[in-house]
Amino acid sequence: MRAVEDAVGVQIPKNARIIRNLLHGAQFQHDHIVHFYHLHALDWVDIVSALKADPAKTAALADNLSSANVGGTPYFKSVQQRLQTFVDSGQLGPFANAYWGHSAYKLPPEANLMACAHYIEALKLQARTARMHAVFGAKNPHLQSLCVGGVTCVRDLTPDRIAEFLYLWKETQHFIENVYIPDLLAVASFYKDWGAIGGTSNVLAWGDLPETEKEPESLYMPRGVVLNRNLGGVKMASQEKVTEDVSRSWYEKGKALHPYKGETKPIQENPNYRPGDGQYSWFKAPRYEGAACEVGPLARTLVAYAKGQPEIKATVDMVLEKLGVPAAALFSTLGRTAARGIETLVIGKRMESWIMELVGNLKGGDTATVASWDWPSGEAMGVGLNDVARGSLGHWIIIEDQKIKNYQYVVPSTWNLGPRDAGGQMGPVEESLIGTPVADPKRPLEVLRTVHSFDPCIACGVHVIDPDSNQVYKIKA
Repeated sequence: MRAVEDAVGVQIPKNARIIRNLLHGAQFQHDHIVHFYHLHALDWVDIVSALKADPAKTAALADNLSSANVGGTPYFKSVQQRLQTFVDSGQLGPFANAYWGHSAYKLPPEANLMACAHYIEALKLQARTARMHAVFGAKNPHLQSLCVGGVTCVRDLTPDRIAEFLYLWKETQHFIENVYIPDLLAVASFYKDWGAIGGTSNVLAWGDLPETEKEPESLYMPRGVVLNRNLGGVKMASQEKVTEDVSRSWYEKGKALHPYKGETKPIQENPNYRPGDGQYSWFKAPRYEGAACEVGPLARTLVAYAKGQPEIKATVDMVLEKLGVPAAALFSTLGRTAARGIETLVIGKRMESWIMELVGNLKGGDTATVASWDWPSGEAMGVGLNDVARGSLGHWIIIEDQKIKNYQYVVPSTWNLGPRDAGGQMGPVEESLIGTPVADPKRPLEVLRTVHSFDPCIACGVHVIDPDSNQVYKIKA
């Protein structure tokens, strides 16, 4: 939508901007809770160890972390009994296929039991948070209410629907403040050595959540790039400096191109991996001024921190103080995981002001949610930049005679998982894995910790489709 809006020159109404921010904020809350508890926490939490926990001590631990934590001794005992049933059956269900008992796990049994209980609570909550996303977006995921020029949910801007959104937001924010953040700090305190593992050199954030029509000046999460870990040298990021390299990818070879000129032409010969030919990925290799850049929660948090964004800076400083680690530790797997929680907390708090701003506009008689526009004559170019939960997202479109002439997009997982470039420079995930200590090569839990901290989504960046039948190929490795 942003790319087309840029191409046709339309300015969306204030209410549309606010609703998009609320939808985006709801997605951040939902995505990051799911990631921490259901996609990443079990890299740090030994679920089977929870069977050895004392439920009374677990309840005391939970109370010590937050007065609003769920349950007491009977509650944690019931969770432990449910887990025991899984183990006794020989089928661990959602907890299967992990390296339980691995020497790299450090949490005591009571902390593992508490985390297991909160895993279950988060399962329940994420369904409620998804409903919040659907109030103005119709569904979750892939919301339906966006259109070029604004949003289509004008009939949902009623007191009842706004109150429903506000209630679901409060419920979610309460969990973030009283369960997610305390859990994050508790787990991180046992793994502070990971503040020196899994880092990268450069980070990029397009930024997002505009608070006026002026962008990038009004972006709540600011736009910027930090190179060589120099937080004092943060610069404004410019989309003109993006290129994609295909030297190590299974695409027809050529020089690195800006997305406006980008091509996606798979090589015609057999693209199977052949050691020594230098090609090993369907991802392209995005570069910013020639540098491989990490994108995502850590990048956004570092850029905001470097630019002195007040709420981010205060929250980052609080986390660093509680963990007793320096700011340099942010460039790590630990920092990446902490940043996801930090921005969830900060963006969630900001959502209340957007709700109140929307209510104030409606009370004042401003109900516009979409602006009219016309197709431009001849050729038009547009770029849409924002930062989704996984990281920086850019769409580039060229329109000619009201038809798409070229369309390219660079998604977060392409930035993070892209291969080496012509100069041999590694992609961010590749770089982050160098030097990772691995206790047991047959059970590489440590590698999973760093890879999972990026929240990779191969399907976001690559689809392999038969050009004749349009059948999508699914390959399980």
